[in-house]
Amino acid sequence: MHILDSSAFIHEYHTDEPTASIPMVEEELEGEHAYRFDAMEGAGMHIHMPAEETVERIQRAATETGDAAELSPTDTRLLAAAFELDGTLVSDDYAMQNVAERLDVSVQVIARDGITEEREWRFQCAGCGREFDENKPRCPICGSDLSRKNPA
Repeated sequence: MHILDSSAFIHEYHTDEPTASIPMVEEELEGEHAYRFDAMEGAGMHIHMPAEETVERIQRAATETGDAAELSPTDTRLLAAAFELDGTLVSDDYAMQNVAERLDVSVQVIARDGITEEREWRFQCAGCGREFDENKPRCPICGSDLSRKNPA
């Protein structure tokens, strides 16, 4: 089963495989893209509501990879749906791909190149330059903002 992100509707993704999505994706779409969602639902696309326990598991995995701040509630629930349905996530979102890799959820990209490796992001203080494994609202040493840093 292919679990469709909003990019699948925007880029007119086609598959002969069964499809699923979540109601929050429809809320993100406008115009012809929203009509495409409705048409696919009418043609048998499964609408899935993931369990809160699974959503929490996805949030923990996103925290571990450093992608938690990058994922919207829609992204988190789409990943949860793909995890529960043992499906292939169809998305161009790099943060979603990174978390999917951590969870062994397969991903199919549409309009961009997919990720080549899973990353565990580090966070660097803009003021003192110290690095941290997890994101915090402010640097605990000097109080400056932290930014996500590529671990490579």
